[in-house]
Amino acid sequence: MEIVQLIIYGIVLGSIISLGAIGVSLIFGILRFAHFAHGDMMTLGAYFALVGVVGLNMPMLAVFPLALAATAAVAVGLDKTIYRFLRSSSPIIMLISSVGTALMLRSLIQIIWGPDNQIYQAGIEMPFIFWGLRIKPDQLTIVFGALILMVLLHLFLHRTKMGKAMRAMSDNMDLARISGINTERIIFWTWVLAACLAAAGGIFLGMDTRLNPIMGWRLLLPVFAAAILGGIGNFYGAIIGGLTIGIVQELSTLFISPAYKPAVAFAIMVIMLIFRPRGIMGGRE
Repeated sequence: MEIVQLIIYGIVLGSIISLGAIGVSLIFGILRFAHFAHGDMMTLGAYFALVGVVGLNMPMLAVFPLALAATAAVAVGLDKTIYRFLRSSSPIIMLISSVGTALMLRSLIQIIWGPDNQIYQAGIEMPFIFWGLRIKPDQLTIVFGALILMVLLHLFLHRTKMGKAMRAMSDNMDLARISGINTERIIFWTWVLAACLAAAGGIFLGMDTRLNPIMGWRLLLPVFAAAILGGIGNFYGAIIGGLTIGIVQELSTLFISPAYKPAVAFAIMVIMLIFRPRGIMGGRE
């Protein structure tokens, strides 16, 4: 029963990691660089939700889409003011600029909201108990909320003209440009979708634990490990990788201290890079 309980916790954590990994894969697949500020975008989304829930006393259901929209606006603004002028540079320049962006976002969050832990709602949440297994209502919300977002993204990528254009640009950017696809518009929607998923992951993480200015930065390694494990640039691979990393991290607490859970993600990432750099679903090397 303890193992099953840890698997449940792993699915909850894996759902959060998957949302971040999908965003990382989208950005890498289209813009061809590793966005190291993605974890801090998750944190920013969580704090935007905090403003509505705690500051304005609004229900989370109403605040959720507003926080996603605000985070997407910030992401598009960063692209227009920073990344847009560096796209012709090498990927390492883009990566370094994203590290600087991450530090800037983290510092702004600390200045505006402070360095202390914060919560959306005070009090003890009573869990549901099924056959000796404990499941909190917020954990059910996280899993089903992540599932709904993943289904919506799947429908967007496969049923809409914009989604098909994004997939075409991910496969071959030059061919997509020659075919008449508006690449700037694709880049705009890439940032919007990636930022919305990041914000949702950050909000879910805040619901599951607590809000802290470095919460997203701590999750960045598992997010990248999940994207690489599943095959970076592959939407479905990011989901599989996220759930795998989440479950393995939780199960590892049977043998090692929970403080070493990020090391487990790092070990999985290194092993995958050595033996199968294209990942489970065959993404980009």
